[in-house]
Amino acid sequence: MRGPLIAGGGVVASLLLPLLLIAALLGGLSSAAPVPAVNTAAIPPLAAQHLETIAEVTTTTCPELPPLWVIAHVEAESSWDPTAFSADRNGGAAGLYQLNEANWTDAGGAPWAATPPPADADILQPDEHLRRAIPWVCANLRTATAHIDASGKPISALDGMLVCHIAGCGRLTGSTTGIPAEGEAGCDRSCADLVATYIERVHRLVQQYGTASGPISVDDLPVPTPFAGVSAVCSATDPTGGRCLTPATRHAYDEIIRVFGPPGPGAPIRSAGCWDEHAWNPTSDHPQGRACDYFPDAVGTFPQGQELQNGWRLATWLRTHAATLEVKYLIWQGRIWAPGTPDSDNAWGRPYTGGGVYNPDDATGGHWDHVHVSIAS
Repeated sequence: MRGPLIAGGGVVASLLLPLLLIAALLGGLSSAAPVPAVNTAAIPPLAAQHLETIAEVTTTTCPELPPLWVIAHVEAESSWDPTAFSADRNGGAAGLYQLNEANWTDAGGAPWAATPPPADADILQPDEHLRRAIPWVCANLRTATAHIDASGKPISALDGMLVCHIAGCGRLTGSTTGIPAEGEAGCDRSCADLVATYIERVHRLVQQYGTASGPISVDDLPVPTPFAGVSAVCSATDPTGGRCLTPATRHAYDEIIRVFGPPGPGAPIRSAGCWDEHAWNPTSDHPQGRACDYFPDAVGTFPQGQELQNGWRLATWLRTHAATLEVKYLIWQGRIWAPGTPDSDNAWGRPYTGGGVYNPDDATGGHWDHVHVSIAS
């Protein structure tokens, strides 16, 4: 945490490392954490070298923190220089995450023998630094999550984590939106500009280092049967507990369940939801009974490993059979696709912006944690 900059301050081109390679790199352990989708050709060399450590630590201690964000956050802090040191009024900040001595010892590290820390200091050793700093950063993420859930502030938990890191969690809790404006929470113009610029930089790095995984093979899956009825009004039962679905949407749901199985723990689809009032977005297809969301992992998390593959398998199957199922559009992994719309950025679909209603960086707002399918009728 670089405290001196703000007085009182206390993110088809993606590649999945094969599980076999991960197991080999970790000594053949069958319990090795799967590495999430990152563009390994784009990330800094040291980040690629420690990708398995990042995946292991996030999976076991902070599954809500995407490894992609770890990579981008560290780049914004230290440019992935493990020996980086910046002098400040708090005694200086060191290492990949630029933590001061108090932060580091709070994370379980050793006190510094000197300032700057000597070359053999644990804070300057990249593997040890990541193993201690990631859980420490996760504590900020969870503090931000709790505050945002309680306050309803229009900021994602990950952005709240960034505010905590660069400016202190008091700037998150003491500002109207969670991102301090000039005059809020002790922030002057330079403080507010720094926080905004910092968040924007991490977002750019997230986009630079990670792109949507491409569609995967679904040749082994059954093809759906076409809808043969008339679908005009919300008259069919919603099996997820909502008010109703259009007959075509209910047919699509039934075909998905026939092919992928019913939702449940350990299933390719963990949970699903269809009709919803969506008072914050009344033009959504959900209150019309023409949309369903399918979650391959827990709500609010960024799927990794097999869960991510399950999501892509469903999205690819829906895209492949869009005409048969009358798919209007799909949203998944921060991308949106509609029949007749070309892909962009050498990736699936095109970037999803949230339309001014949803935060595209949030796990749910950006549709990272679920496949949204809207049906045309």
